[in-house]
Amino acid sequence: MIVALIAVCEIGFWVLLAAGLAFRYLLRMPRTGLALLLCEPLLEVVLLVATALDLKNGAEPNWTHGLAALYIGYTVGHGHRTVKWLDGHAAHRFGGAPPPQRPPRYGMARARHEGKVWIGTLLGAAVATVLLQLAIWYVDDPSRVTSLESWRYAAWRAAGIHGLVALSYWIWPRKAPAGEPAVAQEKEKEKERVR
Repeated sequence: MIVALIAVCEIGFWVLLAAGLAFRYLLRMPRTGLALLLCEPLLEVVLLVATALDLKNGAEPNWTHGLAALYIGYTVGHGHRTVKWLDGHAAHRFGGAPPPQRPPRYGMARARHEGKVWIGTLLGAAVATVLLQLAIWYVDDPSRVTSLESWRYAAWRAAGIHGLVALSYWIWPRKAPAGEPAVAQEKEKEKERVR
């Protein structure tokens, strides 16, 4: 049941996102579109309540409950950035707004960008850990919660691997190719100075 609910929440996320953007930019109903976009966190609340009820009704804690916690954590950590990115592209494509600014490609500006994305992963791991710990306390039987404990480690392993990737941009910042126009290189340097 929980896996199916995770799938429904993921599909619902994209359906609400598409509907919200369509109302905002295609149908020129920005308030309705915003209301649909603001409904997205309700999907995570539904998943959280369903997972808690499943455990309360005596379900054996297993990988599905851990996956639900990781899914909610990921959505908290990266959902806003995803919605903002797609909203910028929809505003450009359908609303006449200027094209959204791309992430920097080179130098320390890229390293800072990767660090910000990693912060979202840290937030997601922290949220997942809190939810998993609450579930462990709720079940209150050490012999039944080993699966939930392993998902805590999975969340932090993912955050650690992502952190190493982000750190690599700081240690070995990408340099602009020699053939890239000087104007583009100057823009990258200006972005670094501004931030």
